[in-house]
Amino acid sequence: MLASSKIPGSVRITSHVLDVSRGTPAAGITVRLEHREEDAEDWRLVGTSLTNADGRVSDLSPESAPATAGQYRLTFETHQYFAAQAISTLYPAVIIVIDAAAGESHYHVPLLLSPFGYTTYRGS
Repeated sequence: MLASSKIPGSVRITSHVLDVSRGTPAAGITVRLEHREEDAEDWRLVGTSLTNADGRVSDLSPESAPATAGQYRLTFETHQYFAAQAISTLYPAVIIVIDAAAGESHYHVPLLLSPFGYTTYRGS
């Protein structure tokens, strides 16, 4: 991926998912990144990826279309992850909406996950 500092106004959005019930990275979760156009109700798909063996996704925005400031929605498809382990979950998906400000080049949005709870924060 092109370093976001080389493209004025671009924003890089990454994530990391940890399964706190098992104490391990959550590999194989589909993560979808969408952008809300200014003054619009609709969301536009920016990218989709799977968390890797370390639970990370870093390629949600293609090099050819780096993200810009605005509202973004990250959707983590948790149902398939827990179903593969034969574990029921209260949350079939976790949806996080963030405001990416102009002048910021990187947002890292970690997700700490268990079958019946989750938390998130702005990471580094």
